[in-house]
Amino acid sequence: MQPEGNWKVLPAISWMSRYNRKTFSADLSAGFVVMLLLVPQSLAYAMLAGLPPQMGLYAAMFPLLLYALFGTSSALAVGPVAVVSLMLASAVGRVAEAGSSDYITATLTLAFISGLFLLAMGFLRLGFLANFLSHPVISGFISAAGVLIAASQLGYLVGVETNGSELMELLTGLFTASGIDPLSAGFGLGSLLALWWCRTALVRLLLRIGLPDSMALMLVRTSTVWVVVLATAICWWFGLDHEGLAVVGAIPSGLPVLTLPSLSLDYWQVLIGSALLISAVGFVESVSLAQAFAARRRQRIDPDQELIALGMANLSASVSGGYPVAGSLSRTGVNVDAGAVTPAAGIITAGFLFLLLPWAGPILYFLPVPTLAATIVIAVIGLIDLEMIQRTWRYSKSDFTAMATTVVVTLVAGVELGILSGVVISVLLYLFRTSRPHMAVVGQIQGTEHFRNVDRFDVVLSPRVVTIRVDGSLYFANARYLEDQIYKRVAGDCELRHLILMCPGINDIDASALESLEAINERLGSAGISLHLSEVKGPVMDKLKRTGFQQELTGNIYLSQYQAMLQLEPELTEKTVVS
Repeated sequence: MQPEGNWKVLPAISWMSRYNRKTFSADLSAGFVVMLLLVPQSLAYAMLAGLPPQMGLYAAMFPLLLYALFGTSSALAVGPVAVVSLMLASAVGRVAEAGSSDYITATLTLAFISGLFLLAMGFLRLGFLANFLSHPVISGFISAAGVLIAASQLGYLVGVETNGSELMELLTGLFTASGIDPLSAGFGLGSLLALWWCRTALVRLLLRIGLPDSMALMLVRTSTVWVVVLATAICWWFGLDHEGLAVVGAIPSGLPVLTLPSLSLDYWQVLIGSALLISAVGFVESVSLAQAFAARRRQRIDPDQELIALGMANLSASVSGGYPVAGSLSRTGVNVDAGAVTPAAGIITAGFLFLLLPWAGPILYFLPVPTLAATIVIAVIGLIDLEMIQRTWRYSKSDFTAMATTVVVTLVAGVELGILSGVVISVLLYLFRTSRPHMAVVGQIQGTEHFRNVDRFDVVLSPRVVTIRVDGSLYFANARYLEDQIYKRVAGDCELRHLILMCPGINDIDASALESLEAINERLGSAGISLHLSEVKGPVMDKLKRTGFQQELTGNIYLSQYQAMLQLEPELTEKTVVS
């Protein structure tokens, strides 16, 4: 949804001005359906983060309201998500023990710092910085995080206690733990099978009995709700909490109270790096989701405004007993399928949560913990993108290297080192690639004015003129490489009189590269060879004009390669065109 004119700071004013009864009816049904899915997910993700279950509900309330006011997506559903919950557990676990008051204080502080980061980036219009997290790195990180999250829930599924934040620690703890609890394993594995069946076979059954496609898809997407309700009812009816089955237990009734993050420098020094990473990952995933669903609706979003909206959402979580939030893929999909038209659907979802909270304690008391673990495992299976890994391997070995590094380090050393290693290796690979830009000697194709790579086409060449096309910008990392390749080409060529640097692929020339061009010009000139440029882009030409390079150039700058050859080798060039 595109903010307009004066509404850009508060996009909600734009859609509110067009709101009507029909829109409200669609948003009302969507808000209710999302709330049904949000409740079990919020409880499960709070458990994953090592927090009391009610904090998951709190994190889903005020952030929804603030995002609806400041966000530009009509579909995005913000709140607790699996990857952020895992990153939070890893970060806050360094400060305090899970479940302690210090752990909760550190969580609120982390949400507050994340909100400040996002707000600052939004006001400074730094949304473009998210592009430095390449999609292969993010995809690899999320796939590895999905494996870690699933592994962390295996103990809850079968009723054994496991600890650790790395894959080997989790698996070792699982296999060395004392006996599996049959009752917990029955509920956990039974819930897992039921959810898997709903994901894979239920839609075919519903279509076979004649339900419309949209209704069948909606029932499948909300199948988590029905499995959770059934498991809770069975636990309550048979009193299985007294038989040793772990349940959510008592949840404080009533609305969240005002909470305050810590201003202690000790907390901030430890958490600030994690907050930056959580902010970046949450923003990239949220904006990717928002853009994908906006494209389906022929709308657009403003990434910088999304930063502000997510910043406000996280700040609101920090003062209302919640924890860092981001856009949720599953709830956003349900929101769209349920017919949400405007961000008011999020406000309505939050409204239903406000109504539910006073009664949440007795309703959710008997919800089995193994069932919540099963919902997490099923949810994160979709995060493991094997197809993307295979496609990246086939397309680009360097991108696959960055992705594989991210996956391995995340599994072995934890989530923060994993994504940092991915970013570092991506930058290093980019520098390596661009330090050796593709360069080709080109010649004229018979009967045309076109010039192409001599290794790919049959072309006409002149012994007096050599043209080298550079396919990449020139900067400090490849300036010396450019010199070496040109000197290598001209060495020992006694007939050569002109060298043309063909520049259609050069988008920029920095100061180091300019010095290299000056050195090339001087050295070629002393050898009796004139240096020429052709097809220089306007912005690059503007920069060159601000220096003395053009006046010192031993040759000329030509608008096109054909014009250059027509000037330097007129007979051969004209003959090649007409032949």
